Amino acid sequence: MQQNQGPSYPMASLYVGDLSPDVTEAMLFEKFSTAGPVLSIRVCRDMITRRSLGYAYVNFQQPADAERALDTMNFDVIKGKPIRIMWSQRDPSLRRSGLGNIFIKNLDKSIDNKAMYDTFSAFGNILSCKVSCDQNGSRGYGFVHFETEEAGIQAINKVNGMLLNGQKVYVGKFIPRHERLRLLGSQAQKYTNIYMKNFGEDITNEKLYDMFAEFGKITSHKVMSDEHTGKYKGFGFVAYETHEEAEIAVQAMNGKEYGGKILYVGRAQKKGERQAELKNKFEQIKLERMNRYQGVNLYVKNLDDAIDDERLRKEFAPYGTITSARVMSTEDGRSKGFGFVCFSSAEEATKAVTEMNGRIIISKPLYVALAQRKEDRKAHLASQYMQRMSGLRLPAQAMGAMFQPGSAPGYYVPTMPQQAQRAFFPGQMAQVRANPRWATQPQLARAATQPAGFQTMPNAGFRGAPRGTTPAAMRAAPGAAAAGSNVARVTSRCDTRQSCGS
Repeated sequence: MQQNQGPSYPMASLYVGDLSPDVTEAMLFEKFSTAGPVLSIRVCRDMITRRSLGYAYVNFQQPADAERALDTMNFDVIKGKPIRIMWSQRDPSLRRSGLGNIFIKNLDKSIDNKAMYDTFSAFGNILSCKVSCDQNGSRGYGFVHFETEEAGIQAINKVNGMLLNGQKVYVGKFIPRHERLRLLGSQAQKYTNIYMKNFGEDITNEKLYDMFAEFGKITSHKVMSDEHTGKYKGFGFVAYETHEEAEIAVQAMNGKEYGGKILYVGRAQKKGERQAELKNKFEQIKLERMNRYQGVNLYVKNLDDAIDDERLRKEFAPYGTITSARVMSTEDGRSKGFGFVCFSSAEEATKAVTEMNGRIIISKPLYVALAQRKEDRKAHLASQYMQRMSGLRLPAQAMGAMFQPGSAPGYYVPTMPQQAQRAFFPGQMAQVRANPRWATQPQLARAATQPAGFQTMPNAGFRGAPRGTTPAAMRAAPGAAAAGSNVARVTSRCDTRQSCGS
């Protein structure tokens, strides 16, 4: 299979990572528009809080402009943080395959993304380059993903074992987590390094050696101590030459009493392996507890401050056998206003929910429901929030053509030339006709006895008959306004009599 040919990027889309939380689409547009016309920019945000996730996507109109931005703007500083730019990989199969992906460890703390990129760019085109960091800075290892597998192999052969900033680095192929766990599982069967704890602070390195020397040849041993005070911490390590010797030591010393304490001796584990093992153990315990109390544990809130554990149990006792009832309280003993009641069966819990939900105890109506895990409750609330927000979403936002700083999902920049919007100014308005097009109907005279408080209404003569049957006398000339008014009154009375059949 040919691996030399690199992937193509017809969409000219860039991934921009390591962004500061307050970087917006407008800032990125101002930055990247200098490289060429930008089609769209989107800062990815959390669906609920709308906070930035620290990365964005920039889509250019031309691939050449995207390549120019990648070459000239990578690791530029925005809001105090250097950004990391790479081609956007829509297909995750290239990332998951591991081809061309290498792992570097034992890095000096001063080596950042840019320094590592400059070091390894001599071996081929780099798709991604990252030094793992935490709040204190570099963790001492990183990853480089080359466009081809040959470039990664060449980098391993040339850089592995070299000195970078005075430290000898290790460079090797990247191994996915599941593969590492499988290898650790096979290596665990043939260990030579053992770990012991709980032997007190009076054990020194010499005493530790004397305790474990009888089981085989020891290659190294150490009791861990505090860096500043030199005080022993009560645990240490012993390494044997063979696995059989280490296994004999574990079987003989584990659980043995020493100085009034029970020793623990077992295979030494790496921190990551130990954390994964403990995590799986606690997850298993949590699942067992959840299955045991599924459908029988009730959550009760809006409790009065005077309700304690005994009162809570007493109120729910008529509905079944209660295994536990507790009102949650603060450190000083004040009630938090909620608690839990656990029944022996799901039927009893269902009956209690039906009868007690909304019932007033002392002065407050209770809220009673089945207790949920924190993860399930958060997912349910998030689903309700999204449904509510979808109903309030504006039609214009659904069309995806609006930018709202800090809240909109994307900033869309039109690159097509647009016609200038029409604007009307006083100088451009058409001249008002000096003379009216139609003759204005004369204002009818008002009687002298018109009540005060009514404004004179122009062209508002009273019409007593339909428009089609209006006599010609009502359409008199302007000079006969008064006579026309009298005629209109007479005609109105005549029309009324005619309509009555007189």
